[in-house]
Amino acid sequence: MHHIYETLVNAVRAEYLSGEQDYPWIIGFSGGKDSTLVAQLVFAALMDISPSRLNRKVHLIANDTLVESPLVVSHLMQSLQEIETGALIHDLPLKVATTTPELAHTFWHLLIGKGYPSPNQQMRWCTDRLKIQPTSRYIREQVTANGAAIILLGVRRNESEVRRRRIDSYQNDADSSLSPHNSLVGAYIYRPIVDLTTDEVWELLSSFPPAWGGDNSRLVKLYRDAAGGECPIVLSQEDAPGCGTNSSRFGCWTCTVVEKDRSLQGFVDSGNVQYAPLIDFRDWLKEIRNDQTLRQSRRRSGKITVANGRLVPGPFTVAARQMILERLQATEKAYGARLISDAEIEAIHRAWAEDLIQQNQREYISE
Repeated sequence: MHHIYETLVNAVRAEYLSGEQDYPWIIGFSGGKDSTLVAQLVFAALMDISPSRLNRKVHLIANDTLVESPLVVSHLMQSLQEIETGALIHDLPLKVATTTPELAHTFWHLLIGKGYPSPNQQMRWCTDRLKIQPTSRYIREQVTANGAAIILLGVRRNESEVRRRRIDSYQNDADSSLSPHNSLVGAYIYRPIVDLTTDEVWELLSSFPPAWGGDNSRLVKLYRDAAGGECPIVLSQEDAPGCGTNSSRFGCWTCTVVEKDRSLQGFVDSGNVQYAPLIDFRDWLKEIRNDQTLRQSRRRSGKITVANGRLVPGPFTVAARQMILERLQATEKAYGARLISDAEIEAIHRAWAEDLIQQNQREYISE
């Protein structure tokens, strides 16, 4: 294992020092096993480079959807703090940042404010707004400021056949470990651990503690309790094989795309019974999605849609949205911590008022 780890660190070190332009590196960090290993390799490589050659800035970015599984987000924030502190102590050019969705695009504003029906496989509106847009916005800002940016991802061929085909579809430039991103102009992808197996990832994490301090015991416990895997940084719908599928990856506790949230249930089964109210709310939210009495007949555009002779319902009614908010606030009390911000509640009330005004206008015109 020592040889493999040393080879990986040396490869990352060489890549950092390569190229005529010191375009910034952006590490997509989810706090899971793969992105943690990538972060460890980069940190170790930076420590092995003389200060005078540390000219390339490194950004380690995490995406907080604001509805992350509580134990996961706790681990993620602790990890970010540890990495940031370690970078300061060792005077490394490493910046830690967290991206979040804009207020208009948060899960609660869209679901309860605008009445979007709970996400499912056919209408998975959450991934783009909660994950892709915030991270892509950060990357585009770096591309604009520097001319280009290089994204480091912990993806591996060994994860699945779909992932292998996805990775192999990218065309690397000759004699380069970088490949252009399909949709982010000026962004290039670097995959430091692309050829590792899952067993090798765990062996390396177990054998080599992170250079920023501590060990990976909290990460191991997280996986064991969740009985799942990380939901990685997402840059496109194709990059999200575990987001909103029936795989047992941990991600948003509100996810109604999966039939059953096995990861959060894993937390409860391992003794964290305080998360049971979250599971109950999520199951209820999935259950009411197709209740026709809770949905408007018109789309948000005001149009009525019919498919195969049947009415396609629109968003949740304002009354249903009020019911969902009340149920969420009751869940907050049972859980003992905030699940929705005051800013989101204010935005939700404004959205309700706007929708009621539009509905009244349509009714007035129809009369």
